[in-house]
Order: sequence, then C-alpha cells, then structure tokens
Amino acid sequence: MKLYPVFADLSHRAVLVVGGGAVAERKVAMLLDAGAQVTVSAPELTPSLRRWAEQGRIAHRAEAFRESWLERVWLVIAATSDRTTNALVAELAGLRRIFVNVVDDATLSSFHVPAVIDRAPLAIAISSGGRAPMLARLLRERLEALLDPSWGALASLASRLRPRIRLRLAQPAARRRFYEHLLTGPVAALLRKGRGAEASVVAERALSGADVSGGGSVILVGAGPGDPGLLTLRGLRALNEADVILHDRLVSPEVLALARRDAERVEVGKQAGNHHATQEEIHRLMLGHARAGRRVVRLKGGDPFVFGRGGEELEFLRARGIPYEVVPGVTAALACAAYAGVPLTHRAHAHSVRLLTAHGQASSDTTDWAALAQERQTLAVYMGVSELETLQSRLLEHGRAADTPFALVENGSRAEQRVVTGRLVELAARARAHAVRSPALLILGEVAMLAETLAWFGPPPLGAPIHDIGGIVHGGVDRHAASRRHDALATIHQA
Repeated sequence: MKLYPVFADLSHRAVLVVGGGAVAERKVAMLLDAGAQVTVSAPELTPSLRRWAEQGRIAHRAEAFRESWLERVWLVIAATSDRTTNALVAELAGLRRIFVNVVDDATLSSFHVPAVIDRAPLAIAISSGGRAPMLARLLRERLEALLDPSWGALASLASRLRPRIRLRLAQPAARRRFYEHLLTGPVAALLRKGRGAEASVVAERALSGADVSGGGSVILVGAGPGDPGLLTLRGLRALNEADVILHDRLVSPEVLALARRDAERVEVGKQAGNHHATQEEIHRLMLGHARAGRRVVRLKGGDPFVFGRGGEELEFLRARGIPYEVVPGVTAALACAAYAGVPLTHRAHAHSVRLLTAHGQASSDTTDWAALAQERQTLAVYMGVSELETLQSRLLEHGRAADTPFALVENGSRAEQRVVTGRLVELAARARAHAVRSPALLILGEVAMLAETLAWFGPPPLGAPIHDIGGIVHGGVDRHAASRRHDALATIHQA
C-alpha cells in the first residue's frame, strides 16, 4: 500500500477521539495544537484530559461510543484498549466516508498519524504506513538533530515576503537564486543568532537589490572532549553546513566523521614551543576563507571559551568585520569528571570548583597557591601533565593535606580512557609509573576519592583495588594502601 501524503487543516473542525487513556491524551494534544474542536468519548479520563475538559478546551462524553456522535465529524481516532470497539468505530466511520485512525492497527485505519518535526509553520511528517512506527520515530530523532529551530522563523519571513518576491522577480530562475540566498545566507545566520529585526532589514535590502552577501563567516564550535555523543546538536548542524573546518589536533576522528563529507579539513593543532606562530596561521586561514565567501567552522576541543583562545579569535574576527557565531562545547572538566565518576561538587566535600591551566601566559610564581591549597574545594587542572611535580610541591608547601585525593583522567570520554587515582603526596610518582600522557585532566580534592566507587566508564581506576570473584587483589595494588584509602572513603561517606 502506498499512502497519499496530506497535511489536513483541522482548525475549528470537529474531531472525535474514542478513548481516554495516555495514548488518547497524546493524540488530543496534537489535535489541540492544530486548532481542532475535540470531543473525547470515554467513561474515564487521564488527569490531563479531565483538566482540559474542565477548562472547556475539549468536550467530554462519559459513556460508551454511539454512532450518532459521528455526525458532522471530519476525523476520528480510535484509541481504546478494546479491539472490538476500535473495529466498530472504524467500520461506522468508513460507512460515512470519514477518515479514521485506529491506534496500533494499520489494517483498520484509513489514515495514519506520522512522526512530526515541528518548526512551525514548517512541518516535516514521516510515516511507515503503520508498519514500523519505531523506525519512523528514530528517523524523526535523526532529522531533529539537523534542523535548526530558527527554520520556523525563516519560513515565516519567507512567507511574508513571498507576494513581493513574485512581483519583483518574474523569472522562476531569478526567484530560485533569491530564495537560495535568503534561506542559506546572512538572513538565516541572523535568525540563528536570535536577531529577527536585523534579519528582516537585511531581507528587505536584498529584495530591493542591494548587495548584502557580506562574504563568508566563522563559527567557533566546541567539539567536546572526544565522545561524539557529547557534541551539541547546534555543533552537528554547523559541521554539516561547513565549507572549511579548521580543527585542533586533539579533536577526535569520530567527531570529524560527523562533518559534511565534501568540507575541506585543515588540522591547525599547536605544537609545544610554537603556539604563537600557529595561532597567527589560524587567524590567517580564518580570514582568508571567510573573505573568499566560505562558511568556516573553527572546531576546538572542549569549549572554545575555556582555555581555548576563543576570545582572542573573536577579537581578531571582529576587528576585521567577519561575521561570527559561537557554539559552546562540553569542557574537559565536566566531561572527564563525569566519565570518571567524580562529582566536581558535593554537599559533604566540595562547595566550589576552580578551573586552572598549567600553561597560562603568567608565570606560576604569580599564582595564589595559598588560595588553591584550601580544603573543601575541587581543582580541575587543564594541560598539567608536564607540571605535576610543580603543582604537587607548591600545594604541599602552602598547606594542602598530603593525603588529599586526586584523579588523573587521560583521554577522558574516549574508548582509551584511563583514570589514575591516589594521594597528592604521590601525584607525580604515580603519573610517571603509569606513563600518563596528554590529553589528561587532573582533578584534585576530596571528591576525587569517589572515582574508586562511582567509576562507570572504561576500566577501573589505576590505584583502586580490583577484586576477582574470590576477593584476591590484582593489578599490583598495595593491600595496606588500599585499606587506608577505603577507610578514608568510609569516613568521607559518613561525614
């Protein structure tokens, strides 16, 4: 069976829903959104349906279905748990040439309710003809990730301009070119930024014949720490719209694989000792591609504004008149802690979090080590693998307790994630023993001990006791040290 797709105008038209359960409630909600005049036939209603009836939003017939209720009805939905009742509703509606949908029964239905992507006034409906509703739902979820919410505003703007577009541009080819510019150019970009008034002005100028192309643009996108599932929906859309992707060395291949296939990819990762020259090259590439009219994605690991020099890049673009946007990403402190089972804050153990980098412009001699050494706070240190000995000695010198727990998270959120745990006094030694390499995030504070019990992703922490079924300790873990850590952990939990 091949279905004929139809979008029905049900505004102020009578629709009958037979059934008062959760499924009927979902159908009624969609019908109310479409402006239908809904009558529900059911002895019992869900709390929401009952409230809508009391508010006068729907009519309620608290009795069994009657054929006379089909008078002057445009559409019927049968959503009871009784197949005999559903079949009777379908049969009688069919005799009156009224379209009917029987929930979860394609053979009794003369129309099917699709999975819908709503970007009003734009709507996308997906149907499997009732054969595979879960497949239709999955496809809807995939498409939802690709369609920006601003498309609704874009469709409304195009609708308002349509009569004048037809009058101004008589040739179909000219209209097509104008619509492509309207729907993919600076007007669409302004709507994505929530600047509707400016978008209308630019659209009006374009319709009057003024040149508003403005060249290309740059979007700073946070790629997250590596797991492609942590990329935001807006980041995914940007990758699928990009002409050029300038990406950091540590952006994972799995994230890059989500990008538009024909986009030009340029690795611009910084190497030790050459950061300044590389940043100048990044600026040059962004400027050159944008002025050539290309859509550039500057793809940065984690979040662009957390130790990512995103602010410097925006300052450079703004000074040269290049349009830009920013798409936040999940920064390493949040992702690595979560994937290691470490809550950065905890009511019993840590009331604040400090995000630090071991590679700032200022010397470590200017760091307020006394403030960092205070208890009941969590330190999340970025890019600190090469500075662990300095961090350890300075914190100990300024009073941080030697047995303060730490968790070193290497390749956080990725398949190769490793977590090394221990105490501050042994931080540098443990990192050397396990050959910890960048990218790695250091989490220091009382909460880090929880990694040994709350870990859920990847192998168990190195430093935590690992027991087989017989209770034998493996992995070279010192039994007495493990016992001390578990006693400390029990004390923390009792606090």
